[in-house]
Amino acid sequence: MTHWSWHTWRRDRLSLRRVLPTLAVLSGLLAATAGIAAGASRAIERDVLSTGGLTQIELSSFEGESSVRPLTTSALAQAARIPAVRTVVPDYTASIDADGSLEGAYVLSTHTLGPGDDLPLVKGRLPSPLRDGQVILPATAQGTDFRPYVGKKATFGYTKATGPDSGTNAQITLDIVAAFDPSWQADGPDAAYLTENTAALLAAARAGQTPDNYRAKTGATTATVVADHQSDVKPVTAALQKAGFLASPVSDRIRQLPGLFGAADILSRTAVAILALTALALGITRASDSTRARLASFATLRVLGTGVPELKRILLGEALLTGLAAGLTGTLLGTATSALLAWPLSDLLALPVSASDAIPGPGWITTALLLPAIGLAAGALVGIRKPLSQDPYITARRNS
Repeated sequence: MTHWSWHTWRRDRLSLRRVLPTLAVLSGLLAATAGIAAGASRAIERDVLSTGGLTQIELSSFEGESSVRPLTTSALAQAARIPAVRTVVPDYTASIDADGSLEGAYVLSTHTLGPGDDLPLVKGRLPSPLRDGQVILPATAQGTDFRPYVGKKATFGYTKATGPDSGTNAQITLDIVAAFDPSWQADGPDAAYLTENTAALLAAARAGQTPDNYRAKTGATTATVVADHQSDVKPVTAALQKAGFLASPVSDRIRQLPGLFGAADILSRTAVAILALTALALGITRASDSTRARLASFATLRVLGTGVPELKRILLGEALLTGLAAGLTGTLLGTATSALLAWPLSDLLALPVSASDAIPGPGWITTALLLPAIGLAAGALVGIRKPLSQDPYITARRNS
């Protein structure tokens, strides 16, 4: 790049500066989508995987509509004996309702409090460990505010089966130890969390069985296997699958979340291809047009002794200046846009996403910044070749 490149880029209306807005918009789109994907990824990594998810494997007793190996007492004991398995926590699901001492109309699904369930508490304290007969409720659910009852015992209704198609209402007294933000919905909306024994008692009652019999014959809906270390997850998963379990690492399931996270990641990669191809195409066509429009001036310079290599350096310098200006402008605007979208992204994911989370990573910033210049310069080298190959004397006489 020579000082003439800067001079012609600034002053000549026929320079490659004309393509700057188009490339800036594409660069901004790349930076914005990369920032959104980064924000979602960082929030998931921090708020979900960091709570032990990197060492967790999920077992399920269902695959679509089909039943696979049941998660019974003996099956879970076999899973626990696999080397590098620290613990296995089954999730027994049932429900509790308003047929008790609290006012309101609600039905809450009940789950075992699993390892790494980092509930965002708004009132109360999470005991370590949670004891049988204790429950953690959402702060609000179906119009009922449970926060005033934290620290108190309350009676809840639950279903107790008496036959194949019959049942009766029963009651259980639970100690409400804490309330969590209802936007946290790892197990769906309106969930309540209990110990394994209490959750199994409710699930067994709904099936008309004793807890021990239910665990031994029906089993849990899902279970979480915790490995000793992240490096053990892959071999433990393989061993579980070999034993007939439907097993998948929690980290894989989370990283495959659909919606905005996946869409933004795909759009970012698509934007790279679009930006590169557009910059290359604009470099070829616009550099050729710009060179032809200024061919008389270039012919005069060549007659006066300026060589083709020097003219190529001037035009290549224009392309680099345009690409860098477009990349810088687009990167700044795109990054600012993704940071401003952090708040709505947080609402969409139901996870905290800060403005700094939504800033693209160094690799994406470098790509958005430099790709317009690289593509435009590469295209310009192709586009200017033919116009500059014309005889300068003939061109000068033609335009005299």
